[in-house]
Order: sequence, then structure tokens, then C-alpha cells
Amino acid sequence: MHHENPTAEFLGLTFNLANVLMITVASAVVFLIAVLSTRRLAMKPTGVQNFMEWVMDFVKNIVKSNMDWKTGGRFHILGLTLLMYIFVSNMLGLPFSVVIDHELWWKSPTADPVITMTLAVMVVALTHYYGIKMKGFGEYGKDFFRPMSFLFPLKIIEELANTLTLGLRLYGNIYAGEILLALLVGSLAHAGAAGLLGAIIPTIVWQAFSIFVGAIQSFIFVMLTMVYMAHKVSHDH
Repeated sequence: MHHENPTAEFLGLTFNLANVLMITVASAVVFLIAVLSTRRLAMKPTGVQNFMEWVMDFVKNIVKSNMDWKTGGRFHILGLTLLMYIFVSNMLGLPFSVVIDHELWWKSPTADPVITMTLAVMVVALTHYYGIKMKGFGEYGKDFFRPMSFLFPLKIIEELANTLTLGLRLYGNIYAGEILLALLVGSLAHAGAAGLLGAIIPTIVWQAFSIFVGAIQSFIFVMLTMVYMAHKVSHDH
């Protein structure tokens, strides 16, 4: 079950080539979906355009559930991008995995903690950036001492905890799903004719459940992003 990661050295740094490949693939798929959905815009949307408009409305409702649209409208594209990218990333490792010479090349990018923690750090960094940009450095800094100054250490711990939970929750769910799928597929390979049907059914069921989990985790990540953003940029927090 354990496979090595393909790596390469460049300028003294070690790069995980599988991560580079899968990040590129996920980005290309999201870009392709965006191009196809906007190539022939119509007043009465159909097909991919109709689906994309539904996704945009879905993300808009997430934003509006956490902050007023005048404040949160600027984060609409951020939420849309995160939702599409994370969902596509979650799905890539479900159909199959590719192992060459005991090196795992094809998997879900979000099944790697480096990827999910990078996304989490990016999101938390953006919340601080927009908090300072929209409130000013002085007013934003005061929020860390409200309602009482002795809570400042807890606010710092909260920031670290938010970053860890945001990244590790996504990683844990996707990685666990792929591990179980690998176990089920392995049972298929070793099952006899009598046990083949009994192994296929759980595999199909878990595939369907993994799609559901991948969609839910995409939603949760975007929802928490908007919760953290609202906490930083809204004046009533």
C-alpha cells in the first residue's frame, strides 16, 4: 500500500513531481470548464453555462450567508475558484491511481497534506490581507485585543488552529477515502470468481460515497473561508 513519491532536485530544493503533475492537471481541468462554460454565452443558458451559473449562485449564497454582499461581493470569484479547484482535485484520484516503479504519480492533489496546508495558509493569509486593507492596520490590530486585551494569546492560537484544521480536515477525508478505495481494489484483484461480486459492490458504493465526501469537503472549505474572511473584514465582528 505504501508508495514512494517521485522527486527531483532543483536549485537545492526537492520537488514532488506527482504534486506538480496533479496541480497542473487540476488547474487545466478547471480552466477548461471555465472556457467551455463561457464560450457561447446566451440569455437563456443551457448545458455547461447553465451549470456554471448555478455554481456561481451557490457560491454567492455562501458569501451572503456570512457577510453583506457589498462587503463580500469581492470574494465571490475567490470562493468560486476554490470550490471548483478543490472539487476537481478531490475527484482526480477516484477513478484510478498510477504507480510506476513503486512511485505514485496519479492521485488526488488534496490527498497530500502539503497541498491542503498550502491552500489553508493562502486563505488565512488572504483574510489578514483584506482585513488590513479594508479596516486599516491600526483598527485591524485592535481586533486582536477585543473584547479584552488578555485574550490576545488565545487569538494567536485561534489563527494557528484555524489554519491547521482547515488544511488537515480536507487532507484527512480525501486521503482516507483513497486508502480505502485502494484496499477495495486490492481485494478485487485477489478475489476469486465467487468473491468478485461481493468485492465489486462495496467498491462502487464507496466510489459514490467518495464523490459525495469530495463535494461536501469542497463546500466546507469554501464556507469556512468565507467565515474567516467575514470575521476579519466585517466591522461588526
